Amino acid sequence: MKAAEFDYVKAKSLDEICLFLSQQAGEARIIAGGQTLVPLMAMRMARPNTLIDINDVEELKGIEITKKSVIIKACTRQSEVLESVDVRRSLPILSDALSHVGHTQTRNRGTVGGSLVNADPSAEISLIARLLDAEMTVHSVRGERVIKAANFFSSAMITNLDADECLTQVCFPIWSSVRTGFGFHETSIRASDYALASAAAQLSLDSSGQCRSISIVIGGATEIPTRISETEEQLMGSDLSDTEIKTAMEKIPEMLEPQADVHADADYRRRVACVLVGRALKDARERAKGSLV
Repeated sequence: MKAAEFDYVKAKSLDEICLFLSQQAGEARIIAGGQTLVPLMAMRMARPNTLIDINDVEELKGIEITKKSVIIKACTRQSEVLESVDVRRSLPILSDALSHVGHTQTRNRGTVGGSLVNADPSAEISLIARLLDAEMTVHSVRGERVIKAANFFSSAMITNLDADECLTQVCFPIWSSVRTGFGFHETSIRASDYALASAAAQLSLDSSGQCRSISIVIGGATEIPTRISETEEQLMGSDLSDTEIKTAMEKIPEMLEPQADVHADADYRRRVACVLVGRALKDARERAKGSLV
């Protein structure tokens, strides 16, 4: 099939993007990398009246790193973030997760903002945004607002962006503790395929080796990246022994309601997600102790 007829405009500034979106009454779509949108249009599963190309808007490109956060502009290519030595030093879990995103060719075109707005349940960038409670900045002709990752994703492939809003940047907070470790694991049918289930964990230890802060998120097996708060609460203040981790994870299956599809049934996704959480926690523990690079 071929895409339905559409108009094409090339924005030169953020103000132009917002103006175009406000004039289209929800009938326009932004295109940057087009890794998901173009195939959907070819199958006529997406039929926008207008495509707004934002590739020439320089204010939507680049990476800024401060002592407290990594700020990535929405139109920054995934490959640029993955190859950044500064990002890997400041936010290694994001670099690790990005290495699992698609293939080199798709990362060269795909953007960080595009992945977040697409809100695929299997998306690695969305998972890390939820793990770290990142903040998304969005703009429209009505002004600017900041949305926490916890409130950004509504359901599979749907965000809480209004039709006239454009995501401009995402701010990932940096954990300040020296004894911080992370873990990221996912399972897919083939390397670089969409994840059937994924899990990420980041934690910090105090001077006695006990857990002082922790975040655990599951993706792929849920419609949106899901924070496992009950398990986090059980592990706070613990030594994170294998036994303590196993006990804390016992109720995770009850928290998940995975969707079945042609790739995997719900029970498989549930069981795999639990295994991946355990692996991610143990990696995070060992990295915090300095035993794992």
